[in-house]
Amino acid sequence: MTDEDVDKVLQKSSGVTPQAEPALLKRIADSINSSLEPVRPMPPTWMLTGGLALICAAVAVTAAARAGFYGIEKLGLWECVLVFSTLGILVWVAGKEFVHQLIPGSRQPLGVGSVLTIGSAALLGVFALVFRDYRTDHFISAGIACLLTGLLLAIPAAFMSGLLLRRGFAVNPVAAGLAGGALAGLCGVTMLELHCANFQALHVLVWHTAVVPVSAAAGALVAWALRGDSTQT
Repeated sequence: MTDEDVDKVLQKSSGVTPQAEPALLKRIADSINSSLEPVRPMPPTWMLTGGLALICAAVAVTAAARAGFYGIEKLGLWECVLVFSTLGILVWVAGKEFVHQLIPGSRQPLGVGSVLTIGSAALLGVFALVFRDYRTDHFISAGIACLLTGLLLAIPAAFMSGLLLRRGFAVNPVAAGLAGGALAGLCGVTMLELHCANFQALHVLVWHTAVVPVSAAAGALVAWALRGDSTQT
């Protein structure tokens, strides 16, 4: 009795389904291999993050140029340095987190929730240092106008950022949407600081800062809705 005869007896006694013929497996493998093509690797993280930062800066400056640089013209030198250096750092951190969310297996030392929390707290701290006028003239009407302006500007920033990272893949779409929305919201805040000449402290603290978490929540909601549609189809 040969080894093959022994294998056949054992398979019959154990009820195990015989394996597929090697020739069939080879044909399947050949058909798959013929359709496979090498994938071009994505650029380094720092390059993608820099691209996102450039998109945010370009969108914010272009929009402020059309509306007027009334805010930055009214700020002092140290105030400009403090506000815009903070925004630049936060844009870089949020952009890096967004890139990590779209590259499976990437290290995420902070996490999108921490980035959003720290970013909002940093904005509140800087705005509290810079703006000391605690009047509340036209608090609701002027505030809603700035909030809507920042959110509307976040839309093209999010769209262009998504195009830049279109070859990525989000394992957690909601977290990716949250990170992308936060980044787009920071673009909106940057435009507001360039344009808005309303330096009342509560106006800036409440309405300008609110652009970031609201935009982040909108990004997460859109990602959740799109994920739901994809699972149904």
